[in-house]
Amino acid sequence: MTRVIGLTGGIGSGKSTVARLLASLGAVVVDADAIVHELQAPGEPLLDELVAAFGPEILDGDGALDRQRLADRVFRDPAERQRLNALVHPRVGAELARRIDAARRAGAPLVVVDIPLLFETRPRDRDAARAGFDATVLVYAPRSVQIERAVARDGGPRDEMERRIGAQMPIDDKRALADHVIDNGGSPAETDRQVRALFAALAAAPREAHP
Repeated sequence: MTRVIGLTGGIGSGKSTVARLLASLGAVVVDADAIVHELQAPGEPLLDELVAAFGPEILDGDGALDRQRLADRVFRDPAERQRLNALVHPRVGAELARRIDAARRAGAPLVVVDIPLLFETRPRDRDAARAGFDATVLVYAPRSVQIERAVARDGGPRDEMERRIGAQMPIDDKRALADHVIDNGGSPAETDRQVRALFAALAAAPREAHP
């Protein structure tokens, strides 16, 4: 029977690396960010809604969403971030549910749903945070490591990365909500070892019943 796992992390924590490792081991990974990009493509209704909410300045010269410009705006203003989430989350949630159902019908033993803001959108209680999943997994790295990785990856100014990471729930708070933690603050080999052990445990465990 299919088990559905919620995977989350923070900017620069290495969540995408862990998702790729899980996929290589046989998990079906459903990527919420990839779905967001698909739904925000030119011609999609969501893009029109975003332009109506935030103005045409969020578009680039080709009429596509300028994600960097929109991110710069919403990470500076919590009200704008809530406004964005109210538009995006319902559509993404519906598409996530459709893809999870398709994986179940295909007989996948383990579905990993990659959601960057999983805990930010739920009550700060472990049982409530797990709702809809058989377990949750946090990819953890200390805040200082998050900042260094994000700066190296994106090439942006350090103060901007600190602001963006500060706009998310502190990763140590997320650690308290997760059922399992992959500590990605060390070497790639250590991360690989943890992921393999976790995959084996999750794939072998009986599915829990959730209301």
